[in-house]
Parts: sequence; C-alpha cells; structure tokens
Amino acid sequence: MLLIIGYIIILAAAIGTFSVHGSLAALWMPMEYLAILGLLMGGFVASNNGKVIKAVLGALPSLFKGSPYTRAYYVDVLALLFEVLAKVRKEGLMSIENDVENPDASPIFSKYPDILRNHHVIEFMTDYLRMMVGGNLNTLEIESLMEQELEAHHHELSTPAHAVQMSGDALPAFGIVVAVMGVVNVMGSVGEPPAVLGKMIGGALVGTFLGILVSYGFVQPVASLLAHRADDDSRVYGVIKAVLLASMSGYAPQVAVEFGRKNLPSGARPSFIELEEELKSRKGR
Repeated sequence: MLLIIGYIIILAAAIGTFSVHGSLAALWMPMEYLAILGLLMGGFVASNNGKVIKAVLGALPSLFKGSPYTRAYYVDVLALLFEVLAKVRKEGLMSIENDVENPDASPIFSKYPDILRNHHVIEFMTDYLRMMVGGNLNTLEIESLMEQELEAHHHELSTPAHAVQMSGDALPAFGIVVAVMGVVNVMGSVGEPPAVLGKMIGGALVGTFLGILVSYGFVQPVASLLAHRADDDSRVYGVIKAVLLASMSGYAPQVAVEFGRKNLPSGARPSFIELEEELKSRKGR
C-alpha cells in the first residue's frame, strides 16, 4: 500500500507541477514510452537467467502485502523454541526426535500454524535440532555451518533486489538512447518549420525524462523494498541460530530465548517482561 501511495506522490509532484506551467499533451509520446519499456524489459531479460527472473516475478506481489514477520510472529518463534528446548531439558534430546522428523504431526509444532506454513524456517530449525539430537557436532562446528547456510540463504534472497537495482540503474542511459534516437530523427527533418522541429525536439527529450523518472521514481523503490524484505526474511534465521547456539552452550531455555530476543530490532522485539509473561501463559496450554 505504501508503494502505491509513494507512486501517487511521485506522479503528482512530477506531472502535477509540470501541468501548471506547460501542457501535459507534450509528454504524450507513445513511441517513447514503448521504447523505454522495451529497453527495460530487454535489458532485464538479457542480464538475468530464468531462475532470477522467476524469483523477481515471485517476489513482486509480496511488496503489496505487509511483512509476515511481525512482533507476534517472532514471539511465536521464541515460544516454539522455548517449548522444544524445555522438553529437551526435561526429557532429554531423544524426546524431540519425532517432533523434528515430522513437525506437522508434532504436538508442539502444530500449536504454531503460521510458522509451520513457512517451510524454509521449519526446515532450518529442524535440521539443526536434528544435528543436536545426533550429537556428532560441537557448538563451534554447528555455528560455522549455520553461518555458511545463512550467508548463502541471504544471497539468494537478495538476488531479486539486485536484479531490479541493476535494471533501474540502466534506465537513465536507456532514456538517453531514446533521446538520441529522437534527435537523429530531428536532424533528418531540419527543413521543417520551427514549430514542428520544436515539437520533435521536445518529444526526443521526453525519452530522457522517462528514463530518469521511471528509474528513480518507480524501479529503485521496488529494489529498495525487495532488499528490506530480504533482510526481514533473513532475520528470523538469526533468531533461531542465537537460541539454539545458546542452548548448546548450556544455557537454560528461558535464557536461550533471551539470546534470540536480543537479535530482534526494537520495532519487533517484545520486552523481557512481555516475553516472560507470554511463555508462562503458554505453559498451561
């Protein structure tokens, strides 16, 4: 929604202020618009493989929705980890083997349907819980493995933002290409009256105008939002990592989830008291 509001403000500022001093009809150059759009799409397709294009197309609809990673979602993640680790502390590591192998049927995991729907989060969590159950790796080895996986995962999540950013960076140059094409056309019509030449030159400059406006006003905001969404998507894994490593280091479940809570930004982080009360309230469920 904010993206659409931003677009409206941009159009109002760029087109609205121009209409006060000039004619909007001067900006209506359909072939210039078509050329810019074609160059943008062609450059995007030529510079990315099918996997990246598919990732961008899949990520774009999420920009019109709110982030699923709210404070309530993070509280659920911390509460789920607390329940799992509390069971481990009480009954031993082997007690969670069935929960880890089949989280959909787990009495613990099934309490958190929003987390279960995120297969990547569940896979990340259960993979390292499974390693803890196996007991073949120490804390440093698991931490190193987590860091490598998170780095690869964040790189993959950042790919759509990078691809859109590159396309946006190219648009001003595409606008110049369209403008030069228009000037070449003008030079072939130097015998025309000044009024006709002026209109043709104005039309050529519309290409530069479009390239800059579409780049910084429309494409770059999309790239920025995709980058923010990638950061949001990556943060939950850092929370899980902090909690599990703290548990492997010997901290009690209540203390381990505090490590995860401290990894959250202030806007999504529950207070210590809020989290403690939430965990107490869920013990009796």
